[in-house]
Amino acid sequence: MKKMLPWLITILFAITLIAIVAVILMKTVMGGDDANDTATKAANNAATVKTEKLTADKRVELTSTIEKIQTNLLDSDYVAVLGFAFQLDEKSTKKDFDKIKDIQIKPIIIRTLSDMKPEEINGSQGKDKLCAELLNLINPELPDGKLINVEITDYIVTKL
Repeated sequence: MKKMLPWLITILFAITLIAIVAVILMKTVMGGDDANDTATKAANNAATVKTEKLTADKRVELTSTIEKIQTNLLDSDYVAVLGFAFQLDEKSTKKDFDKIKDIQIKPIIIRTLSDMKPEEINGSQGKDKLCAELLNLINPELPDGKLINVEITDYIVTKL
């Protein structure tokens, strides 16, 4: 029995390690974390933002626009021309946003659109998904403050 004890301990240790590795791989490969979903992330971000009624003047003061972004979609036969309005939480955040929108924000939008098929953007759900994804991608790029809302102001997707 004394000769078998080290073998039993080694086998139990190996089985435990294999089980731990299997659980970790299942979570990473199978995508067991629902927080990676852009809609879930957007909902979580929206839950942390305080909603308050803004006057029209205040909305204009806190909103920045990017007009006529033109890029091919994932299907290179289609081109998208879009305009966006970005609502920020503070005036200082808007100033920072305006400084970086051509060098950091536009490339993010173009990369995001380049990974989408035309049918993914169609309909209100597709547009909402795009806005939520942009919200999640742009917020970490802002030096201070938060991006509260992204809206599509112009939308054309056409076949070349």
